[in-house]
Amino acid sequence: MGEETLAERVARLEERVAVLEGTAPGAGRPAPDDTFWALNALKDRVADPGAVLFTGSVTLPGGEHYEWQQGHTAEDLLQDDWSQAAEALSALAHPVRLFLLREILHGARTTAELAAHERLGTTGQLYHHLRQLVAAGWLRTTGRGQYSVPGERVVPILTVLAAARR
Repeated sequence: MGEETLAERVARLEERVAVLEGTAPGAGRPAPDDTFWALNALKDRVADPGAVLFTGSVTLPGGEHYEWQQGHTAEDLLQDDWSQAAEALSALAHPVRLFLLREILHGARTTAELAAHERLGTTGQLYHHLRQLVAAGWLRTTGRGQYSVPGERVVPILTVLAAARR
């Protein structure tokens, strides 16, 4: 076989650069049969003992768009004091609070809109649940009687819910 011409060599290098930069057709997209494409990419980037990564690109019913990625080494997670997560997880461990988060992600922003739902009980109970979610960082107050899910919490909430599915 003869040597490559300069033009062939440049063309081959341009193809490789396009793949590395993600601009080649299909670059950055998993092969249809690559079930563990995200896991395989994570393994390529992180050495043992491994890591945990969650990521998402979400457009909510109101049109807000969020993209988020968070990763931790398995070693850091296993050595953490897990009791520090108790307040955040406890805040999610109530059906009314999960309902509130869902409604807020769907566009209900005010206590009046939220209080209109019969399943929420009294106004006092509503404020109790809202305070719990704010204290745990799942909600923030955006004005008097107005709430939103912080952008950096949208994908984590959906990740927790996805992990809880059976």
